[in-house]
Amino acid sequence: MPRITNSPASRKRRKRRLALAKGFYGARSKRIRQATEAVDRAMVLSTKHRKDRKRDYRALWITRLAAACRPHDITYSRLIEGLTKAGILLNRKMLSEIAIHDPEGFASIVGLAKNQIKAA
Repeated sequence: MPRITNSPASRKRRKRRLALAKGFYGARSKRIRQATEAVDRAMVLSTKHRKDRKRDYRALWITRLAAACRPHDITYSRLIEGLTKAGILLNRKMLSEIAIHDPEGFASIVGLAKNQIKAA
């Protein structure tokens, strides 16, 4: 009976790990152990950064809205308060897009928010 080794599976597993490490610098793309550690870390960070990207975009939209509110003599927090009281259910992404691409429309939305703040 011939001796059976696990070498084809082991080689395939190592090649797959090195393929994931392609483009890494130095030993991190050549040596199995360093490549494994680098790929594991990269996978963890990619998951974390996917979550962080959502936070970064929300911060960007809020910054854009704050800048768009200044010429209308209202702060971002007062705008959101007025929109909530007015029952306008636009999210921050859409509000920032309106502020960039349709300034007149954004001015009317700000006007609605201001009226709700004064009425309360």
